[in-house]
Amino acid sequence: MNLYDLLQDNASLNVTINAGQLIEVINYAVNKTKSEFETKREPEQYISRKQTAQMLDVDLSSLWRWNKQAYLQPVSIGGKRRYKLSDINRILAKGK
Repeated sequence: MNLYDLLQDNASLNVTINAGQLIEVINYAVNKTKSEFETKREPEQYISRKQTAQMLDVDLSSLWRWNKQAYLQPVSIGGKRRYKLSDINRILAKGK
């Protein structure tokens, strides 16, 4: 059993460690967080208004209303409104 598991099972446990062990725990936490962040990160894709409306099976007026309600907000890329695919997928996942 490692220190992390021990702390998870016994939240009220007091632990005494030396400076070297503290550095080791901090490095472990930083490296684990960094690797999880890097593996999950995918480049964002941006979809046009028309494609977004088709994917969500709604009218363009619904996209306008959702923008006003801050439910689904577009970003401006080169003067054109685009929607993040991750935001669209979030909405689709809620509907399931």
